[in-house]
Amino acid sequence: MRKILVVEDDPAIRMAIVDDFTFEGYAVMAAVSGPEGLTFGLTGSFDIILLDLMLPGGVDGLDICRELRRHDIQTPVIMLTAKSQDYDKVIGLELGADDYVTKPYNPPELRSRVKAVLRRTGGQAISKPKQVIEVGPLKLDAGKFVCSLGCKILIMTALELNLIKVLMENAGQVVTREEILDTVWGPDVVVSPRTIDTHMGNLRKKICTPDYPGNSIQSIRGVGYKLIVQES
Repeated sequence: MRKILVVEDDPAIRMAIVDDFTFEGYAVMAAVSGPEGLTFGLTGSFDIILLDLMLPGGVDGLDICRELRRHDIQTPVIMLTAKSQDYDKVIGLELGADDYVTKPYNPPELRSRVKAVLRRTGGQAISKPKQVIEVGPLKLDAGKFVCSLGCKILIMTALELNLIKVLMENAGQVVTREEILDTVWGPDVVVSPRTIDTHMGNLRKKICTPDYPGNSIQSIRGVGYKLIVQES
């Protein structure tokens, strides 16, 4: 049974999410404040976290996401945001959130987003292969879901690992946005170009370092992305 942590201070929204996903067969735990959500997130074992951006208690959704990733907890996170929080959405993605849903949310859309994230982070595509992909000094063990650059293990979110896998499988070739969306997010999920750009920007920072200045993820305007890796 999939386990979901819901961090939401609004009682009506929290209860609706809990009831909806309980009915769908998930095991749901709820937190009502930032500190409580962070405690559960750090100590609990969840398949996914639904995280409200604005929370009481002096710890907001961005703080929680930042702390989870700082402690190397890669539980997928979907942020629940208001329409006026576009800037914070980008910050959330940069901190390691996997997706966001805007309030007032549509319950079927939220269920679809959760299923899409779980599919790419814990489904058949991740569990079945024991496959190692190497492109120059960049190495991905798809079975263990670990990516390294030279001797250094790269700290990546589940979504970033799926993105780099697609790029590494097609190293030196252009991967279209449509191929990336279908493979990583799923064909039934609508994702803005800015969301993809943000995640690609995060990957660039991790694989293009002073030790490997030849590494890059090139954006091909209007088409997609190409991975270029310095040969060792």
